[in-house]
Amino acid sequence: MPGREGQAFAIPGQRDKTAGLFTSQETREQREKVRLIPLDQIDPFPEHPFHVREDEAMQTMVESVRAVGVLTPAVARQTEDGRFELVSGHRRKHACELAELDAMPVIVREMTHDEAVIFMVESNFQRETILPSEKAFAYKMRLDAMNRQGQRTDLTSTPVAGKLKGRESAEVIGEGTGESKDQVRRFIRLTALIPPLLQMVDDGKIAFRPAVELSYLQKEEQAALLEAMEAEAATPSLAQAQKMKRFSQEGKLGEDVIFSILQEEKPNQREKITFSQKKFESYFKPGTPIETMEKTILQALDLWQKREKQRQRDDAR
Repeated sequence: MPGREGQAFAIPGQRDKTAGLFTSQETREQREKVRLIPLDQIDPFPEHPFHVREDEAMQTMVESVRAVGVLTPAVARQTEDGRFELVSGHRRKHACELAELDAMPVIVREMTHDEAVIFMVESNFQRETILPSEKAFAYKMRLDAMNRQGQRTDLTSTPVAGKLKGRESAEVIGEGTGESKDQVRRFIRLTALIPPLLQMVDDGKIAFRPAVELSYLQKEEQAALLEAMEAEAATPSLAQAQKMKRFSQEGKLGEDVIFSILQEEKPNQREKITFSQKKFESYFKPGTPIETMEKTILQALDLWQKREKQRQRDDAR
């Protein structure tokens, strides 16, 4: 377990992946220390794109922290006001809070903001599950950081300009994640979606490629699309999303056009019954919640089914 703040600790088996930040081995040994820092002195990374979820994995982490403490120190950088900005370890910090600990072990490193962004993104991409929105904002943050760095040294101690050698930053980012530069660009496009639509992408209600096309719509057009999807209980296919994008670029994507496109039959679509909310609103008081409408309609269908079964029994006598 870590001792007093400022005391150096050896971390068996841990390899320093950011050695290029420091000029010599002696300097690294002096600065690469694990400190036991109070949680109330540690701030989250600004606009941290990765969610800290209250899931089963978090509960397991909390139990582990209670039993044996934090085995892998977090990484932070010290800010001008003397506080610590968390670069890696947001889930560990939250686990410590849930375990009611007052402090956690942290490696404090000297980093610029852009170096911290790159390190934060790379360390979080080691997680097993990453939502599309997390990838989108993480890729965007790293791309912006790389573009700002210019000739400065990044975490691999290689000038960005030399590392690119005529290639795009998106291509370099993709090399580290196993994705093409085009796929990186597609993920970054998702950051242009309004929050409710982006949440639907995370929830798997809107497919990735249609979502990329929808990101080109104006904000007010996206809001109108959201209302249309709720009314029609439908989401656009890739072909429909591309058509909406085309109409938007021509300045012709009004509410009527959006409804018309959504109501088009999709290729290989199985025949199904769909109900528009507007068809039933006249049967209810204004402002009736959708859940109440649905419950009432289902109760009416149950009653109809019981009467139909009774009628069939009477006819069979």
